[in-house]
Amino acid sequence: MTSQLIENIKIALKSIKGHLLRTSITVSIIAIGIAALVGILTAIDSIDYALSDNFSMMGANTFTIQDEGRGARSREDRKKDNPKIKYNEAVEFKNRFNYPSITSISYRATGTGTVKYQSKKTNPNVSILGIDENYLKVSGYEIEFGRNINHHDLSLNSNVVLIGQDIYEQLFNSSPKAIGKIISVNNKRLTIIGVLSEKGSSMSMGGDRSCMVPISYLRNNLSFNPSVAISIMANSNYEIDATIGAATSLFRSIRRLNPKQEHNFSITKSDSLAKSLMENLKYVTSAATLIGFITLLGAAIALMNIMLVSVTERTKEIGTRKAIGATSNTIRQQFLVEAIVICQMGGILGIILGILIGNITSIMMNSAFVIPWTWLGAGVILCLFVGLVSGLYPAIKASKLDPIEALRHE
Repeated sequence: MTSQLIENIKIALKSIKGHLLRTSITVSIIAIGIAALVGILTAIDSIDYALSDNFSMMGANTFTIQDEGRGARSREDRKKDNPKIKYNEAVEFKNRFNYPSITSISYRATGTGTVKYQSKKTNPNVSILGIDENYLKVSGYEIEFGRNINHHDLSLNSNVVLIGQDIYEQLFNSSPKAIGKIISVNNKRLTIIGVLSEKGSSMSMGGDRSCMVPISYLRNNLSFNPSVAISIMANSNYEIDATIGAATSLFRSIRRLNPKQEHNFSITKSDSLAKSLMENLKYVTSAATLIGFITLLGAAIALMNIMLVSVTERTKEIGTRKAIGATSNTIRQQFLVEAIVICQMGGILGIILGILIGNITSIMMNSAFVIPWTWLGAGVILCLFVGLVSGLYPAIKASKLDPIEALRHE
């Protein structure tokens, strides 16, 4: 049995070599189908990894109190019209919350701000945020050079600013002399005191297109959304639930809610949005799988057509083999093996291309190199299945040829 299989593989490779152009086209079609499937799924794995990595940088032990939930709310929660969190409420919470943790208050004035320095000007896509001295630590930012906003800046309403990497590169060409320069942020003159390290934009959060000013200055000088966000970083992941409980109790007290009233604010863990986004990736995975299967269906039809043409072209060869003792089963196996070999060649090429294409996304997102082992095995099995399905009918047709009629075929 083994020797017969080896012989059939040799015959298959000889046939493939004899019709190289036709076989190459079929192999390419199969490779495209597998590459589409493996490539998209590898890219999704890269995105998944990047999401986890980016949100872990924010701290899995961080949560936010705000008037609205972000991504993790139920349908009932979306219907609630919670009162906005006032600046005074946020300050009172920060001053009174003595549970072991770090508390920060902030708000986002706009996401369409512009920054100008001399003749250079950014696009109107800059986020302008009002922050306190703890915001960078709680939100996972780091300063590349310069200093952070401090208590002195907050108490004096200082017109100082921290800028993100995109703004720094665009306006100052990465010159370290940016510190101390005066820029115009939405027509307000601010002095740069620090440049933030690259945050990355893989999640479209715009961390590198941000300007951060003291929350007290923003409150008094720029138009802003009056709803303040309160972010709390627990000492460890194990203390997150206890810290949420203490924060909830205090903020209910500040908002003067009686025990029977529901919360009129939302608490969102830093990893809730990541989980929500990863959940939505399942739909993308399903769509990618469907696209891959449709492409493979086209490849299977093309392969079946080529195998049928091959049967017609090799009718005399089949007749000769039958005349010298080859059984119908042997002929059937020969054509099945040939179809499977072609499919596996396309599958291997597709897997290599898919991994390379998928990891281009990984490189662009500064994520880890991903090898989807599960899908590699699935790709090999899928190609085996496609080969069997595509080659079965031509193989049966070849095995049923009458040897006498086949020998007479021209």
